[in-house]
Amino acid sequence: MLFLMRGIASFLFVTLSMTSLAQMTDYQFKRDLSGIENQWHKLVLPDEIFGKTKQNLSDIRIYGITPEEDTIEAPYLLRLTKEETHTKEISFNELNVSHNQKGYFFTFEIPSKEPINQIKLDFTQTNFEWQILLEGSQDMKEWFTILEDYRILSIRNDYVDFKYGNLTFPPSKYRYFRILVKSKEKPELSSVTISRNETKEGIFRDYEVHKLSAQEKEQSRDTEVEVELKHPVPVSHIRVVVTDTLDYYRPVTIQYLVDSLSTEQGWKYNYRTIATGTLNSLEENEFELGSKILQKLRIIISNRDNQPLNVGAVKVKGYIHELQTRFAREADYFLVYGKEQTIKPSYDIGFFAEKIPEYMTVLTLGEEQKIGRTEESGIKPLFESKTWLWAVMVVIILLLGWFSMKMMRKG
Repeated sequence: MLFLMRGIASFLFVTLSMTSLAQMTDYQFKRDLSGIENQWHKLVLPDEIFGKTKQNLSDIRIYGITPEEDTIEAPYLLRLTKEETHTKEISFNELNVSHNQKGYFFTFEIPSKEPINQIKLDFTQTNFEWQILLEGSQDMKEWFTILEDYRILSIRNDYVDFKYGNLTFPPSKYRYFRILVKSKEKPELSSVTISRNETKEGIFRDYEVHKLSAQEKEQSRDTEVEVELKHPVPVSHIRVVVTDTLDYYRPVTIQYLVDSLSTEQGWKYNYRTIATGTLNSLEENEFELGSKILQKLRIIISNRDNQPLNVGAVKVKGYIHELQTRFAREADYFLVYGKEQTIKPSYDIGFFAEKIPEYMTVLTLGEEQKIGRTEESGIKPLFESKTWLWAVMVVIILLLGWFSMKMMRKG
Protein backbone atom coordinates (compact mmCIF):
# COMPACT_ATOMS: atom_id res chain seq x y z
CA MET A 1 0.00 0.00 0.00
CA LEU A 2 2.87 2.34 0.85
CA PHE A 3 4.40 1.54 -2.52
CA LEU A 4 1.11 2.33 -4.25
CA MET A 5 0.79 5.69 -2.52
CA ARG A 6 4.37 6.61 -3.41
CA GLY A 7 3.68 5.66 -7.01
CA ILE A 8 0.54 7.80 -7.09
CA ALA A 9 2.41 10.75 -5.57
CA SER A 10 5.20 10.42 -8.15
CA PHE A 11 2.67 10.25 -10.95
CA LEU A 12 0.95 13.37 -9.67
CA PHE A 13 4.23 15.28 -9.48
CA VAL A 14 5.28 14.34 -13.00
CA THR A 15 1.81 15.01 -14.38
CA LEU A 16 1.59 18.47 -12.84
CA SER A 17 5.14 19.34 -13.95
CA MET A 18 4.41 18.32 -17.53
CA THR A 19 1.11 20.22 -17.45
CA SER A 20 2.89 23.40 -16.27
CA LEU A 21 5.55 23.08 -18.95
CA ALA A 22 3.00 22.29 -21.64
CA GLN A 23 1.16 25.52 -20.85
CA MET A 24 3.92 27.37 -22.71
CA THR A 25 2.72 25.74 -25.91
CA ASP A 26 -0.44 27.85 -25.60
CA TYR A 27 1.69 30.75 -26.85
CA GLN A 28 1.99 31.00 -30.60
CA PHE A 29 5.40 32.66 -30.97
CA LYS A 30 8.77 32.89 -29.27
CA ARG A 31 12.09 34.72 -29.75
CA ASP A 32 15.40 33.81 -28.16
CA LEU A 33 17.10 36.40 -25.92
CA SER A 34 20.86 36.91 -26.05
CA GLY A 35 23.31 39.22 -24.33
CA ILE A 36 22.26 38.48 -20.74
CA GLU A 37 25.24 39.36 -18.54
CA ASN A 38 23.77 41.27 -15.59
CA GLN A 39 20.77 41.04 -13.31
CA TRP A 40 18.88 43.87 -15.04
CA HIS A 41 18.45 44.33 -18.78
CA LYS A 42 16.19 46.21 -21.15
CA LEU A 43 14.31 44.70 -24.07
CA VAL A 44 12.86 46.86 -26.86
CA LEU A 45 9.76 45.32 -28.44
CA PRO A 46 9.91 45.30 -32.27
CA ASP A 47 6.99 46.55 -34.34
CA GLU A 48 6.39 43.12 -35.87
CA ILE A 49 5.05 41.53 -32.68
CA PHE A 50 2.20 43.98 -31.96
CA GLY A 51 -0.12 42.46 -34.54
CA LYS A 52 0.26 39.10 -32.80
CA THR A 53 -0.31 40.14 -29.18
CA LYS A 54 -3.34 41.21 -27.22
CA GLN A 55 -4.28 44.90 -27.24
CA ASN A 56 -3.04 45.41 -23.65
CA LEU A 57 0.06 43.21 -24.18
CA SER A 58 -1.07 40.95 -21.33
CA ASP A 59 0.13 37.81 -23.14
CA ILE A 60 3.84 38.69 -23.11
CA ARG A 61 6.07 36.52 -20.92
CA ILE A 62 9.79 35.88 -20.50
CA TYR A 63 10.58 32.23 -19.74
CA GLY A 64 13.85 30.47 -19.13
CA ILE A 65 15.05 26.87 -19.11
CA THR A 66 17.72 26.25 -16.45
CA PRO A 67 20.61 23.74 -16.79
CA GLU A 68 18.50 21.45 -14.55
CA GLU A 69 15.69 21.80 -17.12
CA ASP A 70 13.46 23.73 -14.74
CA THR A 71 11.12 26.29 -16.29
CA ILE A 72 11.33 29.74 -14.67
CA GLU A 73 9.69 33.08 -15.41
CA ALA A 74 11.56 36.40 -15.39
CA PRO A 75 9.54 39.42 -14.16
CA TYR A 76 9.41 42.60 -16.21
CA LEU A 77 8.03 46.12 -16.09
CA LEU A 78 6.58 47.61 -19.27
CA ARG A 79 7.68 51.19 -19.90
CA LEU A 80 6.61 53.57 -22.67
CA THR A 81 8.97 56.35 -23.73
CA LYS A 82 6.38 59.07 -23.12
CA GLU A 83 7.01 62.78 -22.92
CA GLU A 84 6.85 64.26 -19.43
CA THR A 85 5.56 67.78 -18.71
CA HIS A 86 5.97 69.48 -15.35
CA THR A 87 3.99 72.67 -14.79
CA LYS A 88 4.73 75.13 -12.00
CA GLU A 89 2.33 78.01 -11.51
CA ILE A 90 4.04 81.32 -10.76
CA SER A 91 2.43 83.83 -8.40
CA PHE A 92 1.91 87.34 -9.76
CA ASN A 93 0.29 90.69 -9.04
CA GLU A 94 -2.09 92.35 -11.47
CA LEU A 95 -1.02 96.00 -11.51
CA ASN A 96 -3.36 97.85 -13.81
CA VAL A 97 -5.69 97.76 -16.79
CA SER A 98 -5.63 100.66 -19.25
CA HIS A 99 -6.42 101.42 -22.86
CA ASN A 100 -5.71 103.80 -25.72
CA GLN A 101 -6.28 103.84 -29.46
CA LYS A 102 -4.18 100.68 -29.83
CA GLY A 103 -6.33 98.59 -27.51
CA TYR A 104 -6.40 97.38 -23.90
CA PHE A 105 -3.31 96.81 -21.74
CA PHE A 106 -2.98 94.32 -18.87
CA THR A 107 0.18 94.59 -16.75
CA PHE A 108 1.45 91.95 -14.33
CA GLU A 109 4.30 91.87 -11.83
CA ILE A 110 6.28 88.67 -11.15
CA PRO A 111 7.80 89.01 -7.63
CA SER A 112 10.02 85.94 -8.03
CA LYS A 113 13.03 85.70 -10.33
CA GLU A 114 11.83 82.54 -12.06
CA PRO A 115 11.47 82.52 -15.86
CA ILE A 116 8.04 81.82 -17.36
CA ASN A 117 7.03 80.47 -20.74
CA GLN A 118 3.22 80.40 -20.71
CA ILE A 119 0.37 82.76 -19.91
CA LYS A 120 -3.14 81.37 -20.12
CA LEU A 121 -5.90 83.94 -20.67
CA ASP A 122 -9.59 83.26 -20.19
CA PHE A 123 -12.24 85.85 -21.14
CA THR A 124 -15.95 85.97 -20.45
CA GLN A 125 -16.70 86.96 -24.04
CA THR A 126 -17.27 84.40 -26.75
CA ASN A 127 -16.92 84.61 -30.54
CA PHE A 128 -13.94 86.91 -30.75
CA GLU A 129 -10.63 87.04 -32.57
CA TRP A 130 -7.94 89.38 -31.22
CA GLN A 131 -4.31 90.12 -31.92
CA ILE A 132 -1.93 90.07 -28.94
CA LEU A 133 1.33 91.90 -28.23
CA LEU A 134 3.32 90.56 -25.25
CA GLU A 135 6.19 92.60 -23.82
CA GLY A 136 8.57 92.29 -20.87
CA SER A 137 10.39 94.89 -18.78
CA GLN A 138 12.57 95.14 -15.68
CA ASP A 139 11.65 98.74 -14.77
CA MET A 140 8.37 99.48 -16.68
CA LYS A 141 10.28 102.06 -18.72
CA GLU A 142 11.95 100.04 -21.42
CA TRP A 143 9.82 97.28 -22.94
CA PHE A 144 11.00 94.31 -25.03
CA THR A 145 8.79 92.39 -27.47
CA ILE A 146 8.22 88.71 -26.66
CA LEU A 147 5.22 87.92 -28.91
CA GLU A 148 3.83 90.02 -31.73
CA ASP A 149 0.64 89.60 -33.80
CA TYR A 150 -0.24 86.54 -31.77
CA ARG A 151 -3.83 85.40 -32.35
CA ILE A 152 -6.29 84.30 -29.71
CA LEU A 153 -9.92 83.50 -30.38
CA SER A 154 -13.14 81.92 -29.19
CA ILE A 155 -15.86 80.33 -31.31
CA ARG A 156 -19.11 79.05 -29.88
CA ASN A 157 -22.14 77.98 -31.89
CA ASP A 158 -24.29 74.91 -32.45
CA TYR A 159 -21.37 73.02 -34.01
CA VAL A 160 -18.18 74.33 -32.44
CA ASP A 161 -17.07 75.27 -28.92
CA PHE A 162 -13.43 76.26 -29.34
CA LYS A 163 -11.10 78.49 -27.32
CA TYR A 164 -7.49 79.37 -27.89
CA GLY A 165 -6.03 81.73 -25.30
CA ASN A 166 -2.64 80.25 -24.40
CA LEU A 167 0.37 82.48 -24.95
CA THR A 168 3.37 80.19 -25.38
CA PHE A 169 6.87 81.62 -25.77
CA PRO A 170 10.54 80.89 -24.97
CA PRO A 171 11.46 81.11 -21.25
CA SER A 172 11.53 84.81 -20.32
CA LYS A 173 12.77 86.40 -17.12
CA TYR A 174 11.31 89.87 -16.51
CA ARG A 175 9.82 91.51 -13.47
CA TYR A 176 6.93 92.96 -15.47
CA PHE A 177 4.86 91.59 -18.34
CA ARG A 178 2.44 93.65 -20.39
CA ILE A 179 -0.25 92.29 -22.68
CA LEU A 180 -1.86 94.45 -25.35
CA VAL A 181 -5.18 93.12 -26.65
CA LYS A 182 -5.90 94.86 -29.94
CA SER A 183 -9.65 95.22 -29.58
CA LYS A 184 -12.15 98.07 -29.78
CA GLU A 185 -14.37 96.47 -27.12
CA LYS A 186 -13.04 95.96 -23.61
CA PRO A 187 -11.92 92.34 -23.05
CA GLU A 188 -13.41 90.99 -19.82
CA LEU A 189 -10.52 88.98 -18.39
CA SER A 190 -11.99 86.32 -16.09
CA SER A 191 -8.79 84.48 -15.14
CA VAL A 192 -5.04 84.46 -15.77
CA THR A 193 -2.57 81.64 -15.14
CA ILE A 194 1.16 82.28 -15.41
CA SER A 195 3.41 79.22 -15.38
CA ARG A 196 6.70 77.63 -16.31
CA ASN A 197 6.35 74.38 -18.25
CA GLU A 198 9.28 72.00 -18.48
CA THR A 199 8.88 69.19 -20.98
CA LYS A 200 11.04 66.11 -21.38
CA GLU A 201 10.56 65.04 -24.96
CA GLY A 202 9.32 61.53 -25.61
CA ILE A 203 10.99 59.05 -27.93
CA PHE A 204 8.86 58.00 -30.88
CA ARG A 205 8.85 55.74 -33.87
CA ASP A 206 7.51 57.28 -37.07
CA TYR A 207 5.20 54.94 -38.95
CA GLU A 208 4.88 55.10 -42.71
CA VAL A 209 1.36 55.47 -44.05
CA HIS A 210 0.75 52.67 -46.53
CA LYS A 211 -2.51 54.02 -47.97
CA LEU A 212 -4.21 57.42 -47.68
CA SER A 213 -7.52 58.35 -49.28
CA ALA A 214 -10.17 61.02 -48.75
CA GLN A 215 -13.84 60.92 -49.67
CA GLU A 216 -16.52 63.59 -49.44
CA LYS A 217 -19.88 62.43 -48.05
CA GLU A 218 -22.64 64.43 -49.74
CA GLN A 219 -25.38 63.63 -47.25
CA SER A 220 -23.43 64.40 -44.06
CA ARG A 221 -21.09 66.98 -45.67
CA ASP A 222 -18.19 65.29 -43.96
CA THR A 223 -14.76 64.47 -45.26
CA GLU A 224 -13.68 60.93 -44.39
CA VAL A 225 -9.95 60.28 -44.53
CA GLU A 226 -8.91 56.63 -44.52
CA VAL A 227 -5.41 55.87 -43.20
CA GLU A 228 -3.83 52.42 -43.42
CA LEU A 229 -0.45 51.38 -42.01
CA LYS A 230 1.65 48.44 -43.21
CA HIS A 231 0.92 46.37 -40.08
CA PRO A 232 -0.57 46.85 -36.60
CA VAL A 233 1.58 49.08 -34.37
CA PRO A 234 1.06 51.05 -31.14
CA VAL A 235 0.01 54.55 -32.20
CA SER A 236 0.10 57.45 -29.73
CA HIS A 237 0.06 60.62 -31.89
CA ILE A 238 -1.26 61.60 -35.29
CA ARG A 239 -0.91 64.93 -37.06
CA VAL A 240 -3.26 66.00 -39.82
CA VAL A 241 -1.52 68.17 -42.42
CA VAL A 242 -3.95 70.53 -44.16
CA THR A 243 -2.59 72.23 -47.29
CA ASP A 244 -5.19 75.04 -47.36
CA THR A 245 -3.89 78.48 -46.32
CA LEU A 246 -7.29 79.85 -45.29
CA ASP A 247 -8.49 79.99 -41.69
CA TYR A 248 -10.61 77.05 -40.61
CA TYR A 249 -12.16 75.53 -37.47
CA ARG A 250 -13.74 72.13 -38.05
CA PRO A 251 -14.90 69.48 -35.55
CA VAL A 252 -12.98 66.25 -36.10
CA THR A 253 -13.47 62.66 -34.92
CA ILE A 254 -10.72 60.05 -35.07
CA GLN A 255 -11.64 56.36 -35.12
CA TYR A 256 -9.74 53.09 -35.45
CA LEU A 257 -10.81 49.78 -36.97
CA VAL A 258 -11.70 47.22 -34.29
CA ASP A 259 -12.79 44.32 -36.50
CA SER A 260 -14.50 43.45 -39.76
CA LEU A 261 -17.15 40.94 -40.78
CA SER A 262 -17.88 39.39 -44.14
CA THR A 263 -21.60 39.34 -44.97
CA GLU A 264 -23.71 38.63 -48.05
CA GLN A 265 -23.88 42.37 -48.64
CA GLY A 266 -20.08 42.67 -48.42
CA TRP A 267 -17.62 43.55 -45.70
CA LYS A 268 -18.84 45.43 -42.64
CA TYR A 269 -16.28 47.40 -40.65
CA ASN A 270 -16.58 48.19 -36.95
CA TYR A 271 -14.84 51.45 -35.99
CA ARG A 272 -14.43 52.87 -32.48
CA THR A 273 -13.84 56.54 -31.59
CA ILE A 274 -10.44 57.17 -30.03
CA ALA A 275 -10.23 61.00 -30.05
CA THR A 276 -12.26 64.11 -30.83
CA GLY A 277 -11.27 67.74 -31.17
CA THR A 278 -11.16 70.73 -33.49
CA LEU A 279 -9.09 70.89 -36.64
CA ASN A 280 -7.94 74.51 -36.86
CA SER A 281 -5.48 76.81 -38.60
CA LEU A 282 -3.83 78.03 -35.36
CA GLU A 283 -2.27 74.82 -34.11
CA GLU A 284 -0.27 71.88 -35.42
CA ASN A 285 -3.39 69.67 -35.46
CA GLU A 286 -1.64 66.91 -33.51
CA PHE A 287 -3.88 64.59 -31.52
CA GLU A 288 -2.87 62.28 -28.67
CA LEU A 289 -4.33 58.78 -28.72
CA GLY A 290 -2.77 57.32 -25.58
CA SER A 291 -1.22 54.18 -27.03
CA LYS A 292 -3.45 51.97 -29.12
CA ILE A 293 -2.43 49.04 -31.33
CA LEU A 294 -4.06 49.63 -34.71
CA GLN A 295 -3.57 49.40 -38.45
CA LYS A 296 -6.44 51.42 -39.90
CA LEU A 297 -7.68 54.89 -38.94
CA ARG A 298 -10.65 56.94 -40.07
CA ILE A 299 -10.62 60.72 -39.64
CA ILE A 300 -14.05 62.39 -39.99
CA ILE A 301 -13.94 66.15 -40.61
CA SER A 302 -17.26 68.00 -40.25
CA ASN A 303 -17.40 70.66 -42.96
CA ARG A 304 -21.00 71.82 -42.51
CA ASP A 305 -21.53 74.58 -45.14
CA ASN A 306 -17.82 75.10 -45.80
CA GLN A 307 -15.74 73.88 -48.67
CA PRO A 308 -13.93 70.61 -47.85
CA LEU A 309 -10.36 70.91 -46.63
CA ASN A 310 -7.47 69.40 -48.54
CA VAL A 311 -5.62 66.90 -46.36
CA GLY A 312 -2.12 66.60 -47.77
CA ALA A 313 -0.75 64.03 -45.33
CA VAL A 314 -1.29 62.28 -42.02
CA LYS A 315 1.77 61.80 -39.83
CA VAL A 316 1.62 58.82 -37.47
CA LYS A 317 3.99 57.99 -34.61
CA GLY A 318 4.06 55.91 -31.44
CA TYR A 319 6.00 55.43 -28.24
CA ILE A 320 8.75 52.84 -27.99
CA HIS A 321 7.75 49.95 -25.71
CA GLU A 322 10.47 48.63 -23.41
CA LEU A 323 10.54 45.69 -21.00
CA GLN A 324 12.78 46.29 -17.99
CA THR A 325 13.58 42.76 -16.86
CA ARG A 326 15.28 41.13 -13.90
CA PHE A 327 17.13 37.83 -14.36
CA ALA A 328 17.68 35.94 -11.09
CA ARG A 329 19.05 32.59 -12.35
CA GLU A 330 21.20 31.30 -15.14
CA ALA A 331 19.04 29.94 -17.94
CA ASP A 332 18.32 30.06 -21.65
CA TYR A 333 15.67 32.77 -21.86
CA PHE A 334 13.16 33.55 -24.55
CA LEU A 335 10.23 35.90 -25.12
CA VAL A 336 6.82 34.36 -25.81
CA TYR A 337 3.58 36.01 -26.97
CA GLY A 338 0.35 35.33 -28.78
CA LYS A 339 -1.98 33.61 -26.29
CA GLU A 340 -5.76 33.90 -26.44
CA GLN A 341 -6.78 33.34 -22.82
CA THR A 342 -4.52 35.11 -20.35
CA ILE A 343 -4.41 37.95 -17.86
CA LYS A 344 -1.80 40.62 -17.31
CA PRO A 345 0.99 39.41 -15.01
CA SER A 346 1.58 41.01 -11.61
CA TYR A 347 5.20 41.09 -10.48
CA ASP A 348 6.74 42.40 -7.27
CA ILE A 349 9.10 44.70 -9.18
CA GLY A 350 6.10 46.84 -10.10
CA PHE A 351 5.91 47.99 -6.46
CA PHE A 352 9.60 48.89 -6.33
CA ALA A 353 10.00 50.69 -9.64
CA GLU A 354 12.19 53.37 -8.06
CA LYS A 355 14.84 50.71 -7.34
CA ILE A 356 15.15 49.67 -10.98
CA PRO A 357 18.48 50.90 -12.44
CA GLU A 358 18.23 53.88 -14.77
CA TYR A 359 20.74 52.52 -17.27
CA MET A 360 20.53 48.95 -18.54
CA THR A 361 22.08 47.01 -21.41
CA VAL A 362 19.69 46.30 -24.28
CA LEU A 363 19.19 42.62 -25.09
CA THR A 364 19.15 41.18 -28.59
CA LEU A 365 16.00 39.45 -29.82
CA GLY A 366 16.24 36.46 -32.11
CA GLU A 367 14.10 35.69 -35.12
CA GLU A 368 10.47 34.86 -34.52
CA GLN A 369 9.70 31.15 -34.20
CA LYS A 370 6.24 29.63 -34.29
CA ILE A 371 5.53 27.39 -31.31
CA GLY A 372 3.88 24.06 -32.12
CA ARG A 373 1.76 21.95 -29.82
CA THR A 374 3.88 18.80 -30.00
CA GLU A 375 6.94 17.96 -32.07
CA GLU A 376 7.79 21.60 -32.94
CA SER A 377 7.99 22.57 -29.29
CA GLY A 378 9.71 19.44 -28.10
CA ILE A 379 6.99 18.96 -25.47
CA LYS A 380 4.63 15.99 -25.77
CA PRO A 381 1.50 16.04 -23.64
CA LEU A 382 0.73 12.91 -21.68
CA PHE A 383 -2.77 12.83 -23.11
CA GLU A 384 -4.11 14.27 -26.33
CA SER A 385 -7.31 15.34 -24.51
CA LYS A 386 -7.28 17.49 -21.39
CA THR A 387 -10.55 15.80 -20.37
CA TRP A 388 -8.70 12.48 -19.98
CA LEU A 389 -6.00 14.17 -17.94
CA TRP A 390 -8.51 15.67 -15.51
CA ALA A 391 -10.40 12.39 -15.30
CA VAL A 392 -7.22 10.52 -14.29
CA MET A 393 -6.40 13.17 -11.69
CA VAL A 394 -9.92 12.89 -10.18
CA VAL A 395 -9.58 9.09 -9.99
CA ILE A 396 -6.20 9.44 -8.25
CA ILE A 397 -7.63 11.87 -5.70
CA LEU A 398 -10.55 9.54 -4.99
CA LEU A 399 -8.14 6.62 -4.53
CA LEU A 400 -6.05 8.63 -2.12
CA GLY A 401 -9.18 9.51 -0.14
CA TRP A 402 -10.32 5.88 -0.07
CA PHE A 403 -6.95 4.65 1.18
CA SER A 404 -6.89 7.35 3.84
CA MET A 405 -10.35 6.37 5.13
CA LYS A 406 -9.35 2.69 5.13
CA MET A 407 -6.25 3.39 7.21
CA MET A 408 -8.26 5.51 9.65
CA ARG A 409 -10.77 2.67 10.15
CA LYS A 410 -7.98 0.17 10.79
CA GLY A 411 -6.47 2.60 13.33
